Amino acid sequence: MSTTHKVQQYVQKTPRGKPFTTSALMGFGTRAAVDQALSRLTATGKVVRLTRGVYVRPEENRFVGQVLPEPFKVAEAIAKKTNEQIQVSGAEAARQLGLSTQVPAQPIFLTTGQSRKFNLGGLEVTLKHVSRKKIPLSESKVGLAILALWYLGKTLISKETINKIENRLTPQEFEKFTSSTEYMPAWMSNVVLQYKNSKEI
Repeated sequence: MSTTHKVQQYVQKTPRGKPFTTSALMGFGTRAAVDQALSRLTATGKVVRLTRGVYVRPEENRFVGQVLPEPFKVAEAIAKKTNEQIQVSGAEAARQLGLSTQVPAQPIFLTTGQSRKFNLGGLEVTLKHVSRKKIPLSESKVGLAILALWYLGKTLISKETINKIENRLTPQEFEKFTSSTEYMPAWMSNVVLQYKNSKEI
């Protein structure tokens, strides 16, 4: 089976809207052969090149045509190549949990890998290095809540802040959050435990 056919099969099996990287195709042939296969698929519109080394089989909308993935999904695909953890920025985490109304002007994502930037349809996307302790449980809302508190800092968090977080999480998620103090610095865990204790009285 040729490299082109193998790449075509891979693309057909990849869900629409899910970015994939050229590194996932390297077992199908030489780099030149893989690049040539992707070039042909791009020319026919079957895949779209999002940024260097990242492609997608685009979703189709009957009103607007091709719908490309959000920047976070693209950043996630890039980070996956080197087993990095990735998370939205602290500002975005706070916004999603109703702790801030600030909308980041440019997409910034946190990663345990190297800091770098890439262009996505003319939009500059930033991957910013942080230590692993700043983005624990990165694939859950619990991790999002901890990150939001890191962003706010010790002077801005209070029992009211924790109450807002509780209102955005399910009871199970909030229980997990209040039980995850090993991922929090003392100034953060103290407020969380004070809130939890006050609810149990």
